[in-house]
Amino acid sequence: MHTTLEGVDCLVIGAGPAGLAAAHELMRVGRRVLVLEQGEDVAMSWRAHRVGLRLHTVRRLSALPGLPIPRSYGRYVTSADLVRYLEHYAASADIDIRFGTTVTHIEPAGGIDGNRRWVVSTASGTSYEATTVVMATGYNRRPFIPDLPGLDGYARPHVHAADYRGGDQFAGLDVLVVGAGNAAAEAATELVAAGASRVSLAVRTTPHIVRRRVGGIPMQAIAILMSLLPVSVADRLASVLSRLTIPDLSARKVARPRPDLYTRVRRDRSVPVHDTGIVRLLAQGAVTPVAAVTGFGSDSVHLADGSVTHPDAVVFATGYRRDLETVLAGLGLLDEEGSPISSGTEAAPGFYFVGFTVSATGALRELAGDAQRVAEHARRRPHRVLAAVGQ
Repeated sequence: MHTTLEGVDCLVIGAGPAGLAAAHELMRVGRRVLVLEQGEDVAMSWRAHRVGLRLHTVRRLSALPGLPIPRSYGRYVTSADLVRYLEHYAASADIDIRFGTTVTHIEPAGGIDGNRRWVVSTASGTSYEATTVVMATGYNRRPFIPDLPGLDGYARPHVHAADYRGGDQFAGLDVLVVGAGNAAAEAATELVAAGASRVSLAVRTTPHIVRRRVGGIPMQAIAILMSLLPVSVADRLASVLSRLTIPDLSARKVARPRPDLYTRVRRDRSVPVHDTGIVRLLAQGAVTPVAAVTGFGSDSVHLADGSVTHPDAVVFATGYRRDLETVLAGLGLLDEEGSPISSGTEAAPGFYFVGFTVSATGALRELAGDAQRVAEHARRRPHRVLAAVGQ
């Protein structure tokens, strides 16, 4: 394979919201930026979401730096409108993006610690040597299904929430949703609306559930204020707010969660569930909580309480993985779970992550802040562009 080495100033990996925000902000402070994107367009993961998905965060607190989201998109923006916004964002900023480019490995190119350069290799054979690299491939990159006993032999339909396209495909069926996060709650809600004959929710740990608005105030705004408090204080206040706004569902086998909402966000990277109808359905018995899944038979699902169920289909809302271990092997930039050691700050000389902060205050708001902090720090680094060298 013919290989080339191209010199660039700043290289951003990923053309989703995090990568576009990082590129915009780096350009704002005078850096020359190239974005590498594996897919064929911007915001590929958002294009794959089911029709009708909406942000949990409000429009005015979800915009990327430098461009408000149009008011006509409504208070809670759909995934389709967010894609339109991101397309406009990339075009209006004239961001240089190379699509269809898969990054395979990143390694230091040498230099003293304060002036390190990075070599980014791609599947096409082209490598890039950059003064600054920003990894912005997203927190939810690879769908994850736990390796549960018997799953390989389970013969009934089962999909990850990433491949879930709406409840209509399961109309009239008995469906088990595995998980207790936002994706699980939304899938269960849609399945009921689409006419599933029965919807069960396999819950390992009782989630914190919050209303979208309290007294006319967006919960996101309340979360931003509470995030300024010590975690122990924020936990207690969140627990009080929950008791005032969320009914007691213990009769439906949903116990009150521990008073640890903000502790869970920081410790477990677990954000609360935003109520888009799941509370009402749980209270009515339209969605039935069951114990966590422990294994599978050929047509059965085994639960932690010893019971066995036989759903017609299973939807796994069991999260994602960052999928960074191969690309960043040996660099010491990831923790033992494969997540970045930092987001929005310099992880190594000239190397940054953007979009990996988990917070109750909104992912888009947080990644915008990451991008701004990275740009201000990178502004002070040396600007260097190398001539392309054929090999």
